[in-house]
Amino acid sequence: MGVLKKTQEALLKEERKIMNDLQMALVKFGGESEDEESLRHSIQQLDELFLLVVVGEFNSGKSAVINALLGQRVLEEGVIPTTTQIHQIRHGKVPEKTILGDDQTVLAFPIEFLSEMTIVDTPGTNAIIREHETITTHFVPRSDLVLFVTSADRTFTESERAFLEQIRDWGKKVVFLINKIDILESDQEIGQVESYVRENAHLLLGVFSEVFPISARGALRAKQGESSLWEKSRFAPFEKYIHNILDESSRVRLKFLNPLGVGSHLVDKYFKKADSRMTFLKTDFDLLDDVETQLAVYREDMHHNFSFRMVDIENILLETEKRGQLFFDETFRMGRVFDLLNKTRIQQEFERQVVSNAPQRIEEKVTDLIDWMVELDLRQWQAVTEHLAGRRREHRDRIMGDVGPGSLQYDRERLIDEVGREARRVVESYDKSRESKAIAEHAQLAVRTSAALGASALGLGALVTVLATTAVADVTGVVMASVIASLGLFIIPAKRRQGKTKLIERIAGVRTQLIQTLRGQFEKEINHSIERIQEAIAPYTRFVRAEREKMLAMEGRLKELKLEIDRLKGELEKI
Repeated sequence: MGVLKKTQEALLKEERKIMNDLQMALVKFGGESEDEESLRHSIQQLDELFLLVVVGEFNSGKSAVINALLGQRVLEEGVIPTTTQIHQIRHGKVPEKTILGDDQTVLAFPIEFLSEMTIVDTPGTNAIIREHETITTHFVPRSDLVLFVTSADRTFTESERAFLEQIRDWGKKVVFLINKIDILESDQEIGQVESYVRENAHLLLGVFSEVFPISARGALRAKQGESSLWEKSRFAPFEKYIHNILDESSRVRLKFLNPLGVGSHLVDKYFKKADSRMTFLKTDFDLLDDVETQLAVYREDMHHNFSFRMVDIENILLETEKRGQLFFDETFRMGRVFDLLNKTRIQQEFERQVVSNAPQRIEEKVTDLIDWMVELDLRQWQAVTEHLAGRRREHRDRIMGDVGPGSLQYDRERLIDEVGREARRVVESYDKSRESKAIAEHAQLAVRTSAALGASALGLGALVTVLATTAVADVTGVVMASVIASLGLFIIPAKRRQGKTKLIERIAGVRTQLIQTLRGQFEKEINHSIERIQEAIAPYTRFVRAEREKMLAMEGRLKELKLEIDRLKGELEKI
């Protein structure tokens, strides 16, 4: 590229850093291999000669334009697709031909014009052999300046428009040549075609491009001796423009802008890709949010209904307490003083009248509680299964383009399948009896251990017999018969009050301990149920969150690179 000034050297150093940073970003964020290759080639081009690429449909006269520009017939011309390879035309001390591969040939000529640049002739964009168009498409990103050749008899065909859109995306500077103007009958027709091309080029590229109507064959014949054709070929304005725009400072500016254009295109492409993925991932976050909402509602409903069901158990204990108070009122009185001496009878009456069937009723309530919980657990699994299946059906038509292994869509679908299969497996294999038994073993054991309801476990049977016998002893132990009645009326009511107080305390203690035990046990079961569902969807959850973090990081880095590229472009325009 010749000797650079200090300011140019500084800009070149800065540009290399930006492009290398972009290259690393593409690798980190899984860029397409073709994009990475295009960026790599554009960076390499900074160390090579200026690259002038000539493109257009076959038979538009690309080869003829190059021959006219160089002043001699260096390329074959014809009405059929004669250029089936990319030809790089370079400066050489002697004419020489080098085959670089199946699709590239280097031609060297001792022509001064080529000392500062390489001209590239490409296959036609609408050639019958489609891989020729692919070769051209892949080579364009490496160009520093594009000469787009269109024929005067068929300007702006559909294939030309499509190809120009690709060039536009790469941010290349394009110069338009309307070749074969010698087939037009008047200057007015030439002017009309030129205006048509200029207007459509502006609409398509968004910038005003230089447009030159020429006759390449006429120019070459003029240079080879038929001087009368020179003015008619209109080649002079184009040739002068080429020599002026390709002076040293212009070449450097275009050479530097080339990788930046490629970089800007890739930044835009992957920013759109990241944005598209974020939009796509929103459906997954909606799905996960819905599942979390379901689980929160599930937990809330469980707690709410659990409290209602515990009221039933508390009522059984309150009924037991009322029966106990009535028992003390009827038993601890002077009329039954001698019955109180029969410990076994008093205890049996207490168990029959007070305790009664309370333990069995509480056991039944606990069993009902377990069955209710198991049923809700199953329903929750079914809801998650149906929700996943419904979401997948809903977004089946929104599958992104990258569906191969390792792609966002592929991984997402795979994980949803796995979660769905696990949920279905749980639902299909859900054994209510087994689940109830497993919970009951923990819950009922905890109940029996912490707050059994038998009279002996409550300590009430023993309490009653102690109170009864001490009451009788207190009365019968008085020697003076005259005070037996008054002492009996005093001592037995006191024992009765003591018994009631103890009864209330004991039942309250049982109620508190029982409720705490059940609540703690069922809280564990609720948490276990929710944790099972969360564990089932955890791989999918981690994947979605990781993808979002990756896309956010990608967007942030691309924004930074975009700002750096735009700033450097502004600096280069000052050269």
